[in-house]
Amino acid sequence: MIPSMSRKGDCYDNAVAESFFSGLKNELIWHHAFRTRDKARSVIFEWIVVFYNRERLHQTLDYVSPTCYKEYTCVA
Repeated sequence: MIPSMSRKGDCYDNAVAESFFSGLKNELIWHHAFRTRDKARSVIFEWIVVFYNRERLHQTLDYVSPTCYKEYTCVA
């Protein structure tokens, strides 16, 4: 396995991952106080699978969800 590391001076190497984690933190993590790691895992999993992939509108996908965009089941 080869780790993904940003090249020196190239801020766009991990832009997609940085954007995802920024959304996760701003929309979910900082608004909750999780009592256990298991609770945090289940809430984060639900946020990714249900909200982020199926409901959240993404600017780069013509303001539709990734699932909708991939399956062509919606109108932008």
